[in-house]
Amino acid sequence: MIVETEEDLIRLKDIGRICATAVKTMAAALEPGITTRELDLIGRKLLEDNGAQSAPELCYQFPGATCISVNEEIAHGIPGDRVIKAGDLVNIDVSAEKLGYFGDTGSSFIVPPGTTKQERLLRDGKRALWVGLNQVKTGRPLADIGNSIGAFARKNRYTLITNLASHGVGRSL
Repeated sequence: MIVETEEDLIRLKDIGRICATAVKTMAAALEPGITTRELDLIGRKLLEDNGAQSAPELCYQFPGATCISVNEEIAHGIPGDRVIKAGDLVNIDVSAEKLGYFGDTGSSFIVPPGTTKQERLLRDGKRALWVGLNQVKTGRPLADIGNSIGAFARKNRYTLITNLASHGVGRSL
């Protein structure tokens, strides 16, 4: 989406803040014994309390308000009865809509104690994010972002899931 008005920018910031707050709130509740469904309910409440609705439910009839992937699940994990355990790697992905604007964010967390391999994965994920963000400049192709992240991932021996690489936010998801 091209931001054309001040209202566009305000609405995008608002839905982005709501999504980020949902991830942070869910992460704060992440502990051994909680189910992915219970985490999802925390995210749903935060979205609803802020006048937003789940984008996966709205756009794709997804069976949860948020996507919670644990360990071997690559992405878009369906919330359910899975119980979080110590040592799990959990990705929380929140996409939402408010007043016709969509936001999306997510982050991965280790439920202590983590392994060196898990810690490396999270560290390199953050490094890859910054490699991509450093490509953002006026007039540069958006593809530069993904290409730089992909190059970083390959250099560090990670496998890319190409059909889950990115999507837009704004007036559509």
